[in-house]
Amino acid sequence: MGRTITVEGMSCEHCERSVEEALEGVDGATGASANRESGSATVEGDVDPDALVRAVEEAGYAASA
Repeated sequence: MGRTITVEGMSCEHCERSVEEALEGVDGATGASANRESGSATVEGDVDPDALVRAVEEAGYAASA
């Protein structure tokens, strides 16, 4: 099962990687992919959407599920 969330504030490849690393650290996540062009990130695994938003916000970006 995968989930896609909206992420605001990514402007470069480093930003994408920071978001991916934050999301991969969420319990149940088996992989993550962020895209600054679409302003979104997709996470694979059985994850709580609120936990995804918190992880991205803690990494310094705005997010919504």
